[in-house]
Amino acid sequence: MIASRAELPQMILTRLTEELDNLSKNGSNGVLILYNHTVVWNLYFNGGKLVYATGGMHPVRRWNRALKQHCPNWQWNVESSVLSNENQSWECYLLAQGISQRQLSAIQTKLVIRSIVQECFFEISNYKDLKNNWTPTQKDIFDLPQLIALSSWEILSVFTKATNTQQKWQAAGLDHLSPSLAPVLISTVDSQVISVSEKKYFNSDFTLWDIALEQEKSVTDVALSLIPWVDKGILELQKIPDLPLPIIKKVVAATPLSLENESITSVQKSAQESVQKSVQESIDKSTHKQPLIACIDDSPVLAYALRKILIPAGYQMLSIPEPMRGFSQLIEHKPDLILLDLLLPNADGYSICKFLRDTPTFRNTPIIFLTERNTPIDRAHAMLVGATEFLGKPPQPEELLQIVQKYIGSNN
Repeated sequence: MIASRAELPQMILTRLTEELDNLSKNGSNGVLILYNHTVVWNLYFNGGKLVYATGGMHPVRRWNRALKQHCPNWQWNVESSVLSNENQSWECYLLAQGISQRQLSAIQTKLVIRSIVQECFFEISNYKDLKNNWTPTQKDIFDLPQLIALSSWEILSVFTKATNTQQKWQAAGLDHLSPSLAPVLISTVDSQVISVSEKKYFNSDFTLWDIALEQEKSVTDVALSLIPWVDKGILELQKIPDLPLPIIKKVVAATPLSLENESITSVQKSAQESVQKSVQESIDKSTHKQPLIACIDDSPVLAYALRKILIPAGYQMLSIPEPMRGFSQLIEHKPDLILLDLLLPNADGYSICKFLRDTPTFRNTPIIFLTERNTPIDRAHAMLVGATEFLGKPPQPEELLQIVQKYIGSNN
């Protein structure tokens, strides 16, 4: 049976995930190259973990979007030696440099990688004729800390999000289009229906991906909002070139690591030592006298209710409504206990828990799931990802305080 056009992206992503899972289980070091006559994708692995993915139409635009979302204040430069090395991902080199210079946190770096990999998975799914080639290496390609690379569990989480985006894109009837296209204004006669604030996006500088980030909307919603104007001949979706590589500035006198190089650069060593030191400092440092409890939940009503219970009992509380943007707060404050909602609007509580457990700072932190679901299957899944215990939602004051005191003691 021949798969339909709508089924092809799902099949491609499934086969890719199986391949990545095999590489993860084998603890492989190397590059998985996906290619056809028009595009090339490189997926870099260290010790079976996915370090980075790049390629396709707009790798620089994709990189800029991820930085704008997770570390907009980072000032970065590229060395000429990095750009001239075909075996070196300049993006990974820059991430290592950002960590070594303490301009990036480990969490920021990981979120950048997750965002980029998710976009790459979406775009790869649209190429049904890709061939693959595995290029193994004896040593790590990039000496980035292991906690930054994506484990098989995190790869699955990113894959799930890419699949959901792809399914919404197809369900909207957009599978004949690419989010890398740019809407361009071609009719000035009827353009008065478009507001001035919207017209700035229609000058060949913004792809659908770019507009989605600017407007904080899904790329599917952005495309659907523009289709009526495309049908009326006001806009046209066009291919545009990628952004140029940044201006080259010599900022560090170091030889970048190639696939064949048997030595680790001083910059990469510095990155590893810096992250290990900062993680150890965060583990050893006591940042508050009263025990701090973090609540990862998008409900302001629940946050208010928890404050009314916890603060009079002598605890501090940190409310995090958006987990992917709140990890830097967790790293900074290092709570003594974490209350985690199982069902979040833009994240999976199981994946968040596993992500926290893979971060040394939170390896031993009690993580209590807040949930209305408490089946044996839910409990088994929770134990697999490292949850400490379940708590009904909304929690009863006596039960909440009893569990808190069980794991971090009383502060009265």
